[in-house]
Amino acid sequence: MGVLEEYVDIVVIGAGHAGCEAALAAARLGLETIIFTVSVDSIAMMPCNPNIGGTSKGHLVREIDALGGEMGKNIDKTFIQSKMLNQSKGPAVHSLRAQADKRAYSQSMREVLENTEHLTIRQAEVAEICVENGILTGVKTVSGAIYHCKAAVLCTGVYLNARCIYGDVSTYTGPNGLQAATHLTDSLKANGIEMVRFKTGTPARVDKRSIDFSKMEEQLGDERVVPFSFSTDPESVQIPQESCWLTYTNEETHQIIRQNLDRSPLYSGMIEGTGPRYCPSIEDKVVKFADKNRHQVFLEPEGRYTNEMYVGGMSSSLPEDVQIAMYHTVPGLEHAKIVRNAYAIEYDCINPRQLLPSLEFKAIRGLFSGGQFNGSSGYEEAAAQGLIAGINASMKVKGREMLVLDRSESYIGVLIDDLVTKENHEPYRMMTSRAEYRLLLRQDNADLRLRKYGYQAGLISEEQYDALLLKEKQIKEEIERVEHTYVGTTSGINEVLEKLHSTPLQGGSSLGDLIRRPELNYQLLEEVDSNRPQLPEDVREQVNINIKYDGYIKRQMKQVEQFKKMEEKKIPENIDYDAIQSLRIEAKQKLNLYRPINIGQASRISGVSPADISVLLVYLGH
Repeated sequence: MGVLEEYVDIVVIGAGHAGCEAALAAARLGLETIIFTVSVDSIAMMPCNPNIGGTSKGHLVREIDALGGEMGKNIDKTFIQSKMLNQSKGPAVHSLRAQADKRAYSQSMREVLENTEHLTIRQAEVAEICVENGILTGVKTVSGAIYHCKAAVLCTGVYLNARCIYGDVSTYTGPNGLQAATHLTDSLKANGIEMVRFKTGTPARVDKRSIDFSKMEEQLGDERVVPFSFSTDPESVQIPQESCWLTYTNEETHQIIRQNLDRSPLYSGMIEGTGPRYCPSIEDKVVKFADKNRHQVFLEPEGRYTNEMYVGGMSSSLPEDVQIAMYHTVPGLEHAKIVRNAYAIEYDCINPRQLLPSLEFKAIRGLFSGGQFNGSSGYEEAAAQGLIAGINASMKVKGREMLVLDRSESYIGVLIDDLVTKENHEPYRMMTSRAEYRLLLRQDNADLRLRKYGYQAGLISEEQYDALLLKEKQIKEEIERVEHTYVGTTSGINEVLEKLHSTPLQGGSSLGDLIRRPELNYQLLEEVDSNRPQLPEDVREQVNINIKYDGYIKRQMKQVEQFKKMEEKKIPENIDYDAIQSLRIEAKQKLNLYRPINIGQASRISGVSPADISVLLVYLGH
């Protein structure tokens, strides 16, 4: 008997949110896929906040769904509260956010994986990647078993050399006390991959029975729930919802934190990793926002059938006694019993500039990477990258063109472009402000933007694609009809306008022009539109947005045209930047480091100026 050897098409390392999407994509495309995890019980686990979506992250989930991913469908099956955020603002920043039943979410995703053809789940730690002449040939587990493959996707999350810390307690485990992966980093480094050390943190969990909710503000879900997935029946998600609760820290909380900063591993130098700027610990908030006398604290249920509550907004790595004293100063938490301490977690990840926009390593062909391992934070960012990495690993094996989404067509494109072209010194978090063309990249039109790519890849069925084409046709025809339907100055029309607090008409007007009035919309004008056809809710929504924001949308589309021109100007792979006389030294260094694939990408690299781009354009004869 020798060493166990197996042959598969694709290996996925890690079964968090990135790994699940990568493995499902590959298996659904007919490739024999194996997904490795240090614990089968940790599949799609939510070690931190018990929710999916939120500002800009909701966009990512909708895009994952449009491409044929699983996250949106899974949260629709397992949510306990749902809200559309930013409804008082324009549609560009509307974002769906749902509280998840953590255990149900993980179990439901595991069930999907277990029942997917061509997919095998394997509990084992991958210790090495096998590379020959810059091409990945397989992976080796701790036991010495070799799995030969045509492509692999690294989705190790926060498990590589993970260390959990609070106060002076430091344990070498992954989140929730699960086993860390301690071998793979050395193999990656030996193959020339540059590693960095990041950190993230999580707050305490408290026993619901020990909370005084009368001192908090109740936060309810939406009356009418909007599903994440375009294929979920909206009626199926109208379910009883759980409440969340809002309270605040106060000066007493902040005083306890300030008095114990010397005991925080964040400030004592015990933690070496860089943490996320946009998701700071409570001690960070108190230090950096010293002028604020209170910070929001959200109490969120971890599930329907547990008393564990998540204390959102108070992640920490302070010692246990300080944590208890600090939480007890918060209104409603005076007698709170802690179920799990807050802790920080440090882990190994990569500098993502080593990746192509397809998420394949530049130096190791056939090796792809997705999720927190790429230096990002958040379940949604992870799942989005995992899906793209899984699709592209599959395209590689099939000898087909890879899927690269650009900044003008998706939040996923913005996320990946930022990771591979910008210097990220901290875990990257998606935000609507990062998307220059956000009016075009709304969460409501993700299917119209991206369904075709999912169909071309093979993850969207003929039936789903036909439904999309019908929707596009209905939107186009209805916009056309509304723009060319004219109403006169009859008393009936003006009565309706007055009732809607809108100025009466002095002359004829199209329905389109009326919809553009700030106080009116497509829905409100139903009374004066006698020929209106019966259309689905999502079609009516698109008609309203496209007419109402017509001028802004056209302006952004012109900007996108300019952007596309720069993206189309390709840079040869073998270009010698040192031979370009007029390029500044810094630009040469950065361009050599990042090796951009086109002029657009080159222009977004920090340290490459517009003047350098002009030199490059002249040199390439563009």
